[in-house]
Formats: sequence, C-alpha cells, structure tokens
Amino acid sequence: MPAVEAAIEQDTAGSPVDEDIRWTNRSVPDLAAELREEGFQIGDDALRRILFGELGLSRRQAFKDEAACRFPHRDEQFEYIAELRARYERNDWPILSIDTKKKEILGNFFHPGRALTDGRVIVQDHDFVTAEQRLVPYGVFDVRRNEGLMLLARGADTCDLACAAIRRWWWRLGRPHYWACSQLLLLCDCGGSNGNRQQRFKEQLCYLAADLKLDIQVAHYPPGCSKYNPIEHRLFCHVSRALRAVVLKTMDVARQFISRTTTTTGLRLVAEVARRTYEKGLKASPHFLNNNPIEFDAFLPALNYTASWTALS
Repeated sequence: MPAVEAAIEQDTAGSPVDEDIRWTNRSVPDLAAELREEGFQIGDDALRRILFGELGLSRRQAFKDEAACRFPHRDEQFEYIAELRARYERNDWPILSIDTKKKEILGNFFHPGRALTDGRVIVQDHDFVTAEQRLVPYGVFDVRRNEGLMLLARGADTCDLACAAIRRWWWRLGRPHYWACSQLLLLCDCGGSNGNRQQRFKEQLCYLAADLKLDIQVAHYPPGCSKYNPIEHRLFCHVSRALRAVVLKTMDVARQFISRTTTTTGLRLVAEVARRTYEKGLKASPHFLNNNPIEFDAFLPALNYTASWTALS
C-alpha cells in the first residue's frame, strides 16, 4: 500500500485542482506494471482492491459546480428572485423561465444516444451543415403549472424569436389559465438573445407587453449562474432524453419527438414550428434608445426591470 500511494503522489503531486486530494489519471495496468518493475509481485485485480477498497479511490470526473463569474451581489439577486416568485404565486400570476436549448442539426446526421433496433442506422460521417439545417429550439416554461412551449425556428437565436415564443405560449397555454392576471414574471439568463444587455430584447418586450396588455417583469440570474434557471433542469434535460438517438431528418420529426417529452411528475410540452426565419444583426431603434420606457427596479436595475404595457402608448 505505501508503494501504491507513492506511485500516485509521484505521478501527479495531488489533484490538479486540490493538492490535498489523491488523484491520478493513469490506468490500473500501467500502475501495476510500474510496481512490478520496482520488484513487487502484484496483478491488476489486487491493485484494484488496494486502490478502491483500501485507499478509498473511485472513478470520477470533474463536477461542474464552481461559478465562473464572481458577481458581487449574487446571493442578494437570488434572494430577490425568491421574493418575486413568492409574491407572484400568492397572486396566482404566471412565472415563466425562458432560454434557448442547444441548437440541433436537421438532416441525416448523427445524434448521441442509443435506441432499440434490429439493424444498423447509417448516417453521414461528417456534420457539414448550412444555416438552413440548424434548428433553434426556444423554450418557455411555466414554473407553476409544470408545462411549456418550445418554438422551433430556423436561422439565428434572436431577441425577436424569444418574444415570439412568449407570445405563442400566452395564446396557446397561458391565456386560458391566467386570463385575469395583470402581469407576468420572466426568469432568464444574462446572456444570449434574452440577455440583460440586449436593448433589442427590451424593445421587443415593450411591444409584446402592449400586445398582451400585461406588464412584463424581468429578473435575470447573475452572470455564471445559468444552470439555476428552472428551465434547464425541469425541461431541457427531459427534451434531450426525448431526442436521444433520433435522426432529425426534418423539422416535423423534431417537433414530433420533442412533443413526446413527459415525466412522471406530469410535465407537459407543446412544440410548434415558427412561421418565419429569424435574422441576426437587428438592433433596437434609435427612438427606443433615446426614449427608453423601461422601468428599472431600485434593486440591481441592470438585472431587474419591467416593460409596462402602457409604455408605448
């Protein structure tokens, strides 16, 4: 055992992240061969018993849990979001978590995962795709009702697509349940098409609020904390499971399999295909920038604000 511990320590001098953690990426046969060169008589099975049974090591990969961004008011923003959610729940108002899922490729291309089959599924060996073959799935998840809508679009992930998905959710799923509400809450990340620095997103929210006749309050999760957005762990992971090993030859195939997403807790998902292709590069109008009607909160206004439905009147 001391020789095995010495081999691990000499190999890496501890974990690359924490030197107090014993760590090695060398294989058991490699370590066993080195010990035999030092004069020990040991086989692979005996070495495994020492490594796993006596030294308490196990096969693990790095765990993504350390925030990459040190936002100074991280905890305060989480507490503020919790207060907003509690208030909206008391008033029976909608709480929406929004984001873009990982882009998919349409065509005869490989998709990770395994499926039951009595033959071989052959796809192209290289993923050379055009812009028209890229599928942008934008999700809107109703946190309170455990249901969502995913708008499937071609083109770019834009602010217009984000607001179009919210509009479609309202007319398809939201209005029948929240017809008496006066406002809704959006929970979203700080990056992408719904980022807190996207002036085009704020402008389109004002038009959306006027269209729905609702005040839209927005709360962004702090930078580097996107995984805490509810849509990530309550919807997107299940969509990925529904698409496992599926060859997305057409948009209709993607819509069909995404619509099958469900869980034992009653998750419901509606998938719709966008009627237009969204172009990137569109900016907020000079009129909006010069007469910004957004109402910013007193607490962290960069992350919290409201688009009033009367702002453009």
